[in-house]
Amino acid sequence: MPPPALSAFAALRAWPRAVGRWTWWLLRNHWLLLLSTLPLLALALAAAYVAALVPRTPDVGDMREVRAQQPSQIVSSDGQTLAVLRRANRQWVPLADISPHVLAALLATEDHRFYEHHGLDVRRTVSAALHTLNGRLQGGSTLTQQLARNLYPEEIGRAPTLERKLKEAITAVRIEAAFGKDEILETYLNTVPFLYNAYGIEMAARTYFDKAARDLDVLESATLVGMLKGTSYYNPVLNPERARQRRNTVLAQMARHGKLDGTQLAALRQTPLRLTFERQEEEPGLAPHFVVQVRRWLIDWADRNGRDVYADGLVVRTTIDSRAQALAVEALQRQTERVQKLADTAWNGRAGWNARRDLVDAFIRESAQFQAARAAGLSADDALAKLRGDAAFLQALREEKTRVQAGLVAIEPGTGLVRAWVGSRDFAQDQFDHVQQARRQPGSTFKPFVYGAAFAQGARPGEMLLDQVTDIVIGPGEVWRPTDVGQPTGAPMTLRDALAFSKNTITAQVMQRLGPQPVAALARAAGVRESRLDEVASLGLGTSPVSLKEMVAGYATIANGGRYVAPLGVSRVEDRQGRVLEAFPVAPAEEALPLVPNLELLDAMRGVIDRGTGTAIRTRYGLQGDLAGKTGTTQDNTDGWFILMHPQLVAGAWVGFNDSRITMQDAWGQGARSALPMVGEFVQGALRQRLIDGKARFPRPTDPELAEEVAAWWANFAPPPQQELATVPLTSQPLAVPEVVAVPAEPSAAVPPPQMETWPPAPSRAVVVAPPRGALPQAAAPAEIPQVVVAPSAPAPRAVVVAPPRPATTVQPAMVSPGPPGEASGAARAPGVPAWSVPGDPYGGAQERGR
Repeated sequence: MPPPALSAFAALRAWPRAVGRWTWWLLRNHWLLLLSTLPLLALALAAAYVAALVPRTPDVGDMREVRAQQPSQIVSSDGQTLAVLRRANRQWVPLADISPHVLAALLATEDHRFYEHHGLDVRRTVSAALHTLNGRLQGGSTLTQQLARNLYPEEIGRAPTLERKLKEAITAVRIEAAFGKDEILETYLNTVPFLYNAYGIEMAARTYFDKAARDLDVLESATLVGMLKGTSYYNPVLNPERARQRRNTVLAQMARHGKLDGTQLAALRQTPLRLTFERQEEEPGLAPHFVVQVRRWLIDWADRNGRDVYADGLVVRTTIDSRAQALAVEALQRQTERVQKLADTAWNGRAGWNARRDLVDAFIRESAQFQAARAAGLSADDALAKLRGDAAFLQALREEKTRVQAGLVAIEPGTGLVRAWVGSRDFAQDQFDHVQQARRQPGSTFKPFVYGAAFAQGARPGEMLLDQVTDIVIGPGEVWRPTDVGQPTGAPMTLRDALAFSKNTITAQVMQRLGPQPVAALARAAGVRESRLDEVASLGLGTSPVSLKEMVAGYATIANGGRYVAPLGVSRVEDRQGRVLEAFPVAPAEEALPLVPNLELLDAMRGVIDRGTGTAIRTRYGLQGDLAGKTGTTQDNTDGWFILMHPQLVAGAWVGFNDSRITMQDAWGQGARSALPMVGEFVQGALRQRLIDGKARFPRPTDPELAEEVAAWWANFAPPPQQELATVPLTSQPLAVPEVVAVPAEPSAAVPPPQMETWPPAPSRAVVVAPPRGALPQAAAPAEIPQVVVAPSAPAPRAVVVAPPRPATTVQPAMVSPGPPGEASGAARAPGVPAWSVPGDPYGGAQERGR
């Protein structure tokens, strides 16, 4: 009989002894009953364990999402696909577009009772277990179980444990309950991996046999299905014989299950393995560097908006024009190939690579091979000597370091729409973006910000400064003496000409007047908003590194009347049904430079194209119409720049080497000769394809509709009304060269009145005048330096008006104004000023003086 009952308090104190006594009583008197209930208990425990695993298995509803997944697309403004953003290299194909040989081979080999079970094949599972117990490992998973494992590798896992098998089985049953057999089969064939970044049967067919999945024959189908047992072990590329044997096993299984005529089997088994292998790499597309920028932006946008970039089928509409992009790519590749030939000649010779031993040694020490040699125990000298003696290594190093690189970007002024973006010569070889990522010294392309700041403070394009070396104190005991390639002439030059011919001597003097702060402020306002600008005297000559995109954005501001519009690369994002999720309008314009000084700057920059360092745009590429721009070359021809402004498009290019220690040569490295040709070809093509209008024009200061605004602007800088002007009449005595001497407001005997003929140039042409030598000693105080103004009257200038200097004249050299705003200049030259055009120059431009 059972032990007597205990009180609750006593049981609480002696419960371990009570449990033991009850257990012993049951075992002694009812052991048969307990034994009969053990299977039920085990079954209950197993059911409880399985029930506990169910919540930890994947939600098979995710499989529907997998089937519905659609990669996002990045498209151009004219509807061309620039990139498809996939999580894996997969192209989904419906079951009807897969070869029936693939289906037959798969079912015969992997799961011939696929259409009979409900996710678990009990007979196959038991058979596999028995074979495994007998030492012959055999898989018992159905296709549905394999699909569960492939779709949910993290949730189910791959460890050979009971828990993993149970999770797999539970998930397979749930998949079978939710989806039809054909849906399961289609999903399986589109998600199974086949090595070499190929997912799904379509990419596998293209990778190994260069054909679509629908076109696979029985041998090719058997080869691919055979890989599923172990993709690496049966890799037909690395293990062809092993893959052939596995293929023949699949063929035998097909014959066994009636999927293949047995009479064909012997012949098929003797057929060698034939592959047409090619990795299915993602095509870089037409604008790969731009796509990288958009992808980064899109991932952030998707995170903020609860979207999946790789599954939601988003359509990103960009501002890139595929036609302009194709022109830009072609122009850049063609020009860099030409420059590369010149670079190879320069750096392959004795005066190149071999002559720069110190530089080459520095490259060697920076290489991964040098670091590996040091890690292997070699001393620095021994490692250097070893690599110095490795001809193959040195050749590869030279090719890497002397590979010419470039970038080109085109932006639409007024809207900021980015129309073309080429970040390097070849995205596969160099993914570094020379439009956005690279920071290089802009050289003389930065000078327009100097002259724009000067015009904003009242300077006139026709004012003159002497072309002479000027010492600029930049610190205690430090003097900066900017020079040009050629010797200074000592003659006066207009600011307009100084910009056209890229004169450092003049630009430095303007910087001295202004100071670096207003120049940096204008550059930032115009578009140089990401790079740090050092506010030093040399800033005006382009010594602070900037990106190409920033510089082109800055020039687009000038082309847009001095109003900055932020560059725009994406116009809208749509869902897969075409509904707009978010649109991105053109940014509001911000005034960077008032209209009138901007028009003066733009007019001066026309001179670069018409008669300055950029004349090859007209002489070599035959571009007509209203164009302006600027060339740029940095010290030792390290960087070549050119930016061209058209009223409807601003395009800029940079050329150089990734390592700035490698430089170009004067004959081909100047911006007018390295960067200008690719911009010229690009714009030439854009005009030819009518992407831009060749008749479009910028506004000019002389346009009637701007007269009042121009007059109001310059009224702020007019001389005080109480100042009297001294007029010197013209004489009829002809002179060989018209000359005006500098005359103070009150002429003295020391400086005689000027003598000048009645010189009749065309009414639109201005007279360039110069003071005689010695008339203006450099030691003269600013108040003693007169301002000379040529006052024109139709049809030709008739008088010279001499006035005291304006308050803004604070530097020593005299400044000469050849007429009112907008008056053309350059018809004549001051005595001693060279023409600067290079006879026979194939590039057709003047020698670039500025650096």
